[in-house]
Formats: sequence, C-alpha cells, structure tokens
Amino acid sequence: MPLLPFDYSLSSMADSLCSLFHLSPMTTSQTIKERGQWASKKEFILSVTGAIIGLGNVWRFPYLCYKNGGGAFLIPYVLFLVTCGIPLFTLETALGQYTSQGGIMCWRKVCPLFEGLGYASQIIIFYGSVSYMVILAWGFLYFFSSFSSTLPWATCNNTWNTDSCVVLNSHNATANWTSPVNASSSSIIEFWHRRVLSISSGIDSLGHIQWDLSLCLLLAWIICYFCVWKGVRSTGKATYFTATFPFVMLVVLLFRGITLPGALHGIKYYLYPSPTRLADPQVWMDAGTQIFYSYAICLGCLTTLGSYNKYNNNCYRDSFFLCLLNSGTSFISGVAIFSILGYMSQKQGVDISSVAESGPGLVFIVYPQAVTLLPCPQAWSVCFFSMIILLGIDGQFAGLESIMTSLADVFPSQVRQGNRRELLLMLLCACCYTLGLLLVSEAGAYILQIFDHYVCSGPTLLLMAICQSVVIGWIYGADRFSDNIEDMIGYKPVSLLKYCWMYGTPVICSGTLVFLLLRYTPLTFNKTYVYPWWAYCIGWFLAMSSLVMIPLTMVFKLAKGKGTLLQRLKQSLKAADDLQVMAKEMESFRVPLHVRDDGKNGNM
Repeated sequence: MPLLPFDYSLSSMADSLCSLFHLSPMTTSQTIKERGQWASKKEFILSVTGAIIGLGNVWRFPYLCYKNGGGAFLIPYVLFLVTCGIPLFTLETALGQYTSQGGIMCWRKVCPLFEGLGYASQIIIFYGSVSYMVILAWGFLYFFSSFSSTLPWATCNNTWNTDSCVVLNSHNATANWTSPVNASSSSIIEFWHRRVLSISSGIDSLGHIQWDLSLCLLLAWIICYFCVWKGVRSTGKATYFTATFPFVMLVVLLFRGITLPGALHGIKYYLYPSPTRLADPQVWMDAGTQIFYSYAICLGCLTTLGSYNKYNNNCYRDSFFLCLLNSGTSFISGVAIFSILGYMSQKQGVDISSVAESGPGLVFIVYPQAVTLLPCPQAWSVCFFSMIILLGIDGQFAGLESIMTSLADVFPSQVRQGNRRELLLMLLCACCYTLGLLLVSEAGAYILQIFDHYVCSGPTLLLMAICQSVVIGWIYGADRFSDNIEDMIGYKPVSLLKYCWMYGTPVICSGTLVFLLLRYTPLTFNKTYVYPWWAYCIGWFLAMSSLVMIPLTMVFKLAKGKGTLLQRLKQSLKAADDLQVMAKEMESFRVPLHVRDDGKNGNM
C-alpha cells in the first residue's frame, strides 16, 4: 500500500481507505480509527493471563486433585490439556488474530452458517457476568471486614452468632482438638452462612436484599466499568497491576505455607497418587470440565483478545506459554493451599479431609479460618482477599471486553461514534448489576449454583467445543487453518493440533457429553437441599437460551439466502472471499496510521 503524502487532510485519508475497502467514508473512518490494537505484546499476555487465571486455579483444581486421586489425577488432566485445552486455546486465539474480529464476526467470516456460535458465547458471557460478580461482592465484604481490630469471623461475640458457636482457631484456645466439633457451629461457618449469605431455607424464599453486599456489588461493577470503558487502551493498562499482583501474593502465601508446621503432611495428602481412582469415570469427567472451566475456552474471550494483536504476532507460541502458565499456577496454588490445610489439620488434630472443602467454601471458609492461625491475621486477610478480588476482576475484564468488541464489530457505525461505546457499556453494567441483586438476596447462593451448573460449565461448553472443532477441522479445513497460522507466524504448527481439531477434541468431548447425560442426577445444594421442579426448568432454560442461537442462526441464514436449498447451504458454509485479503490489509494501514485529535492534517 503506497504511503500518503504528509500534508494529506483527514478526509483524503478516509476517502483512500474507502476506495481500498469499498465502504462508505463515514463507516470506514469510524471503524478503522477506533478499533485499536494492544499497545504492546505485554498487554496481550497480561490480559489473557488475567482472563484465564482466576478463582478456578485457587480452589477448584486443588480440590479436584486431592478428591480424585492426588497425583494420579494429573494423568487425565494432562490428556485433556493436550487433546482439548491447548488445541482449542490456540484455535480461538489464532482465529481472532487472523480475522481481526471479535467473537461473533470471526465465525461470520470463517463459516456464516455457524455464526450462532458467536451469539451463543456472548450470551454465556452475559450470564457469567451477572453471576460471577457476586463472588467479588463477597470478597469485598471480607476485605473491608479485615480492617477491624478483631476479625469478625474469629470470635463468637457478634449479633449473628448462636449460643452453640465455637471458636476453632483461637490462639488461646485450650480445647481438645481431637474431640469431634460440630462444623456448623464454628465461628467461621456462622459468619459465612449467617452474616455474609444470610441464607434462607430455599430458593423459593428470596428474603430481602442485603444492602452491604449490594453496595459491594456496585463497587465491583464501577471498577470494572472504568477499567474497560476505553477498550483495549484502558483494559491493557489495568492488567499491568491486576494480573501481576495476584502472582506476587500467591508466591508470598506459598512460602508462608510451606514453612508452617504440618505443611508437608498437607502437600503429601494433595499429591499422593491413588491409581485405583483412574478406574472411576467421574475422575476423567472432572479433569475435562476443569480444563474448560479454567482456560476460558468456547466463550469468545480469547478470540476477542487475540483480535487486537498485530497480524504477524506469534500467537502459536503465546498459546503454549499461556496454557503452561495456567496449569502451572493451578499446581502451585494447590501446594500453597494444602500446606496451610496441613497446618490447620495438625493444629486441630483432625484429618485433613475434614478441613478441605470444595467450591466457594474453600475460599470463604478455609482461608478465613487459616488466617486466624497466622501472626497479624488482619494483614494476611487483607492480602489474601485483595488477591481474590483482583483475580475475579481480571476475568470480568475479558468478559465485558468480549461483549463490547462483538457488538462494535457487528454494528460499527452505531457503536463506534462519539461516546456511544461508553454509554452502551454503562447500560450493560447497569443491567447486569440489577439482575445481580437477586444473587445478594437471602436465596442468592441457591441462584448462583443454578447459573454455575447449567450455564457456565457442563454440556453447554462441551457442545460449543464440539461445534468449534468440527467447523475449523472439517468445514473450513484444518489444513487451511494451519496454512493461515503459517502465514501469520512464518511456520506451520505441529500436526498434532490439526488432528486434535479433526478427531481428538470432538471425539473426547462427545464421549464426555454422553457420559454426563447418562450419569445425570438432579442438582442439589450442599448435597442435601433438593431444588423445586421449576428451578430445574429455569436452569435448562438458561442453558438452552444460549445454545438455541446456533440452530436459529442456521435457519435464518438458509432462509435469507438465494437459490435452491443446496446452493444456500453451500454458500453458507463458504468462508468470506475477502477473509485473507482483509486480514493483511487491515494490518498494513492500521499500524502506521496516526490521526490528530483536532481533526486537521494527520501524519503517516
């Protein structure tokens, strides 16, 4: 592309770009100028790191590892990592970089018939944004409570405590730790259930909205808004702190944990292999769902973040590095957690299985309990919950950025004018906050589990993975996509990726999905509470409301096309003619173009 003269006016540049892309002047100048790129490769790495490393690394992987045979669990985990995790991670990142489009438009460019994959992923992200933020609200409540002279969960002298309350972790306690203690009467449990959750008897008893949690939820949304409102310019800068500080705190907690008495006992319990557990199909299913849960695949986030890369960025090498970083962080988190659990087990004189819990309980019960055993518990509590907050906010960045990028790519002239992007983001945050108020009610914990079980994991993501791998592996072509990656980075990826896209990922995900359906059991809360029938209906509605976008978009594309049904089908399966040309030409002018803010003459 020839360079424009130095004294060309802004209108001349816009007209030249219009001529190149055969677009209207207003649409071209608005779209090209404002989509943006990462200011540096560091911002991309940190943004993806923040998106994929979150609370799942802190509590879910360690719990699943010790639950499913310790070190033996690493065998199915690595298998799913190689056959599903890394291939899909590379696929989504490279797809976004090659097309320079977000989670919806990338599929329209590659295979219009499956454009519904993009809409489905954005709906899942929206649901996840509504539900995920309540964990941040809990984190903020614990964070602010940590500044009190005495940690409120370390004493039974509070209004929410019952007469049977017991302080398990008091330094001055002289109780016989070997005697059985009713866990539900612990001061930590009572703070969690009676103060934070104020949990009701069931999902049909909503109760009142807790004003302090609603304010914490509002604070979380305000922070996320101002970190995302300027697109990658603000998101990239925010991740320099939000993505690095949790690693610092994790290292601090790791070194503190391994120096505690009993730490070796906890680490041994965490990693001691139990090969017989490999015969249990549940172990393999847990390994697969953990990969999908922690790698943020099939959600469009990776595609969006990759779309802001330069065309020749080595996304292939980045994907391997980020995948190893994710799994390594999960493993190190387990060592940090179980070293402290080993200390707690020795302190209380009980088996470690009685102090290790799953889900949010590992974060909001075990760790508050752990910090009361450490010197200066307030300081440790502030550090830990600041880490939890930053881990959660990072993941929220990616979700909101994915939704906004997808909308801006589909409706560029409507979204990328003036302050419309900022206003649309404000409206999105306000809607999510309003819906999220249900989750800070007395029945919020029940509602959160519905969202988590039916929307953000399980069959929904497995079906998305199957569709993605089939589209790239068979319809668009695995060889063709490998050639696209070679065009960007200068060499072809390993053949294993190609065969995983074609065979490994769809076969393994299909097998896992069939097993899930065959072993289906109704969802329960804390293994005791059974939801009413209408709650299960709501859960399946939320799951299907995203997946239904795939067949609905197919029907729309075929009905809108011209010719016979077979001709329409062939046309809908065909990639955009200008896909490769657009990708290269977008890069050729997007890097050198600089437009002055005053709208006068620009520079090249």
